[in-house]
Amino acid sequence: MTISRWLGVFGMALVAVVMSGCGYNSIQAADEEVNASWSEVLNQYQRRADLVPQLVKSVDAYMTHEREVLTQVTEARSKVGSLQITADQLDDPAALQRFQEAQNQLTSALSRLIAVSENYPQLKSDGLFRDLMTQLEGTENRIAVARGRYVKSVQAYNVLVRQFPAVITAKVLGYAPKANFTVADEAAVSRPPEIRFSNEAPARNPAPAQ
Repeated sequence: MTISRWLGVFGMALVAVVMSGCGYNSIQAADEEVNASWSEVLNQYQRRADLVPQLVKSVDAYMTHEREVLTQVTEARSKVGSLQITADQLDDPAALQRFQEAQNQLTSALSRLIAVSENYPQLKSDGLFRDLMTQLEGTENRIAVARGRYVKSVQAYNVLVRQFPAVITAKVLGYAPKANFTVADEAAVSRPPEIRFSNEAPARNPAPAQ
């Protein structure tokens, strides 16, 4: 092997050691974890958005006097569909805030729809409606789990890129801290909405011992 090739191999080995020691590999791993957790957040929000048109259609024939509620749900669904944020935009707090606000508006609109549905016994007994409510509840639970994972992955990433010596590598390579869900918003979303029907039979209390 020629001297130049030896020098090349030695140089690459030296670069690998330096990059490893300065946190490059750790930053890459943390960044990938954030991207993966964000993809899951988007996936679960999309599952919810896909349920909305079916839900509106299922209640439309029953809620003849609740057009405002249905309009709010439809408009909120349209807004979340037009406002998307990619993993490359996660270092922009304003972009994430707009995304949160749009999702929160849909959450509020769906909560009003669920509350109004209590006034329609026939709707609550409709099989399709009940199935959609079950899917919605499950999706809300998955959203909470996905957001929780995202919060933790961003916290780990942000700590890493602010610590020495990784902070130097992060600045050189342009890895900035990423935006996270706010504490108040995270606390709210961690409580999935309770979807129950008032005509369900209450649980019976056990008979007192004789």
